[in-house]
Formats: sequence, C-alpha cells, structure tokens
Amino acid sequence: MSAQIQTRTSFGRAAAGIAIPAALQSMFQASFSAIDQLMIGQLGSVSVAGVGLAGKLASASSVVVAAVAGVAGVMMAQALGQDDRPQARRGFFLNLAVALALAGVFTIISALWPAGVMRLYTDDARTVTAAAAYLRVLSLSFLPSAGMAMLAALLRCMELASLPLLASAAAALLNTALNWVLIFGRLGAPAMGAVGAAVATVISQVAGMALMLVLLLRRRSTIAGGAHTGARVSGGAYARILLPALACEGLWTLGENAYAAIYGHLGTAACAAMTLTGPVQNMAIGALCGLSQAAAILVGKRLGAGDDDGAADAAKRLLRAGLLGALAVSGLILLGRGAYASLMQVEPQVRETTVRLLAVYALVMPVKVLNMILGSGVLRSGGRTELVMVIDIVGTWGFGVPLGLLGAFWLRLPIPAVYALLSLEECVRLAMGLFVFRRGTWRHRLAGQKESAKER
Repeated sequence: MSAQIQTRTSFGRAAAGIAIPAALQSMFQASFSAIDQLMIGQLGSVSVAGVGLAGKLASASSVVVAAVAGVAGVMMAQALGQDDRPQARRGFFLNLAVALALAGVFTIISALWPAGVMRLYTDDARTVTAAAAYLRVLSLSFLPSAGMAMLAALLRCMELASLPLLASAAAALLNTALNWVLIFGRLGAPAMGAVGAAVATVISQVAGMALMLVLLLRRRSTIAGGAHTGARVSGGAYARILLPALACEGLWTLGENAYAAIYGHLGTAACAAMTLTGPVQNMAIGALCGLSQAAAILVGKRLGAGDDDGAADAAKRLLRAGLLGALAVSGLILLGRGAYASLMQVEPQVRETTVRLLAVYALVMPVKVLNMILGSGVLRSGGRTELVMVIDIVGTWGFGVPLGLLGAFWLRLPIPAVYALLSLEECVRLAMGLFVFRRGTWRHRLAGQKESAKER
C-alpha cells in the first residue's frame, strides 16, 4: 500500500511539474490576445471586430503549428521513455522544420492578401480595412510563434517546463508595455491603434523566442549524448502520425473559421461581442491546458516504457483533475462575466450580448476541457492521430458547422443561441472520445517497441 501511495505521489508531482508551468505559459500566451482585446476594446466595435476576425487566421496558424508540436511531443516522449536521446533530437528537428514551413505559408498569405482573406469573413468595408491592416503586421509573428511552440514542446518533454514559462512571462510583460505605448501613443510614440497592438505582438514574440532559445542552449548538456536504443521512426510511420494530426487540426480550424464567418455575417455588433469573449475563453482554457500537455508526456512515456495499465491510470487521473478544474473555472466566469463586459467601451447591446455568450461558454467549458485532455493529450500519446482526426471531423463538420448554419441563416436565432447550438458538437466529440478511450485502441508504441498486450 505504501508503495502505491508513493507511486501516486510521484505521479502527482510529475504531473504538477508539467501541468502548472504549461498552464501558466498558455495563460501568458493567451494574454497576448487578451491584452490586445482589452486595450482595443477602448477603440470601439469596428476595431474590436476587425482584430477578432484577423485573429482567426493567426489562430489557424497557431493551431496547425500546435499539431506539429504535439506530434513532436509524442515522438520525444516515447523516445525519452526508452532513454533514446538521439531519437528524441531527430523528432524535434524534423518537426521544427515542418512547423516553420507551415508558419511560413500563413505568413505569406497574410502579408500579401490580407484584405482578400478578411472579405471571406465579413462584407463590412470598415471592418475589412481594420482587420487587413492589423493582419498584415501580425503575420510577422507567425514564424517566431512557431519557434516558441516547438521549443516549449522540447523543454516540457525534458521536464524543464519552468523555462518556457519564464520566457512567456517575460514576453507577456513586454507585450503589455508595448501595447500601452503603441496603441495609445504614450511616451512620445505615435498612436497607432490596432496596428500598434500587432507591432507589440511581433516584437514580444521575437523576444520570447530568443529568450527561450537562450535558456535551452544553457541546458544543452541535458539533451546531448545518449545511445540509440531502438529502430528509427521511418518516413512512412512519421507521415502516418503527422498527416492525420495536420488534417485534424486543419479541418478543425477551418471549422472555427467557418464559425467566425457565420458570426461575421450576423453583423458587426454580434461579431464584436463574440470577439470580446475570446480573451476569457483563451485564459480559461489556458488555465487547464497544462493537463493536456501533462497527459501527452506522462502517458506517452508510460506507453514508450511498455506500461499500458499505468498509461490508462494516468489518463484517468488527469481527466478527473480536468473536470474538477473546469467546473471551478466555469463558476468564476459565471460570477464575473458582467464585470468583465463593463470594462469595454462598446455599445450597450454588445456588452449585453457578451454577457450572454459567456454564460453559454461557462456551461460548455467542462466538456471542452475533457475533449482537450482526451484528444490533444491521451489519445495522441500513442501516435494514433487518425483516431482524433475522425472524432474532430465528425464533431466539427458533421454537427457543429451544419448546426451553426441552421441556427444563423434558417432559424435566424440570436448569436448566443447560435453559439449554444453549434457547441453541441463538443458533446458528440466527448462521447466518441470516451468510447475510443475505453476500447484501448489508442495504446500504441512507435518504432523500436514491442507490441502492447492490447495489440497482441
């Protein structure tokens, strides 16, 4: 019994050592958009809506890069579970190249054709103009943001999660100061409005990546050396992990952008209200996303070491922790949503709609968190990214987008009801994810491992 208690205590410390810094880092990263929105919220609904829509394409770049970082995390965690550092290094550099290439594509599109892209979201000329000006500058942050995501994945797998936290904290503080200076024209700088927020984000992301790289290089001895103990992951095996992950996140983010287009065509006021919920949503999810990171690493290492039962037990503990945390955060959102909306210098109708949207979000958030831990953490830890791809495609495109179109354009519901209707896709995804989890088909090891009992 004492050994079991000691094992649980050790797991709890390991999970906290990854989850807490990762959650804080995500909250700092989310603060980039949150601080932008809070300050831009003082400029009126057009600026708020424009920045929100431009942020959707930036979010698409981040989500695709996060998928690559997730694949890198799976490969590195399983390799480190075997104490195979050369394989872990190869996994990092291969995925780094892919992440930078994908971020480069988003950069080119956003820098050269920002207005054309924004017209897909809204037909309001003023909103398109504001969004395009913001997006053109913001596109310069995509490459350093990709670098930060990959370095953070590496450091977490090395159980050095506090280092990306420090870099993100410094970047967030710099972003806050630069926002104040550049948006409102303080300390003799010109008042640049929303474009100033984009400039601040670019500078802060570059500084954050540089700091994270310095911190990593100072710890280079922890990833150097080591003997190769297993077979290399072949190009075909890598493609079978990466391509479903990219397809999953790509189609999911297309769905999110379809939702944004639906909101945009409901009018500037509705779009502005949904945009104002973004900082709260990002901070709330950021507070608990560390559990997903912990699941990917801790469950992946157990799978790499051949401990299937330990992997399943670790997953269950993290899911329970996620549910309790989500319920607590949802309660805080319900209590504070009115005070948050009152901070914005927008029309009363926009503030009232924001309060209602946050109430809907608070109700659906526990399901979102469970899906995040299951999909991005547990089910992907074995490299079975095709399972997550199917779940997300069915949920987003089989239910979410059709229900959103139905509610907005056929039933002509107000935006809080449309948001509630399309959020039902989260329930569908959770049901499918739990079914796959209980079957155990996600418990899989990469090259160089013996087959699991489940697979035999």
